[in-house]
Amino acid sequence: MSAETRNVELVGQEVGKNVARAAMVAALTGAFAYVSFPNPVSPVDITLQGLGIFLAGVFLGPVWGGASITLYLVAGAAGAPVFQGGAAGLGQFVGSSGGYLFAFPVAAAAIGALVHGLDGLRDPSEVPIWRLVGAMTVGVAIIYVGGIVGLMLVLGMGPWEAFLAGAAAFIPAEALKMAAAVGIVNSEEFSAE
Repeated sequence: MSAETRNVELVGQEVGKNVARAAMVAALTGAFAYVSFPNPVSPVDITLQGLGIFLAGVFLGPVWGGASITLYLVAGAAGAPVFQGGAAGLGQFVGSSGGYLFAFPVAAAAIGALVHGLDGLRDPSEVPIWRLVGAMTVGVAIIYVGGIVGLMLVLGMGPWEAFLAGAAAFIPAEALKMAAAVGIVNSEEFSAE
């Protein structure tokens, strides 16, 4: 009687790596949420979460970038203190920042699609800067639309007031986050060898 054993690969090695990368970027986005500054013209603070969204799309692509930020939102909804200033729970999705939260995974997926296309990942350091900045600008627009709609629904703001408080008030901070993301992408540590 012979006992033959075989190795069965339940999940491919590449999938395992992508899940680990997605979890790492989700955790990084949660850490970025702790860096927040009051915004004098908005009920929502400025955070570094947007940098996490940019990096998710740029480094993980449309599918895994969106999945990473969805994982981030699920962790926060389940009680992990990963939202702005260490907040957690489902209540964050119906508060003044809820619209932004719902837009985050869509923005990460859009950034990934614009940087990489839909046919596979490319080395982000080889993507032209104009394409990186353009993709992040589209991502920011998606986040702003979510934020504006959220402010209109939750706080009863009119469209113009919600635009000023939910988008225009954040433009300088977003430009700095975009510059940081481009710097990270083009740094020696993240370039392919």
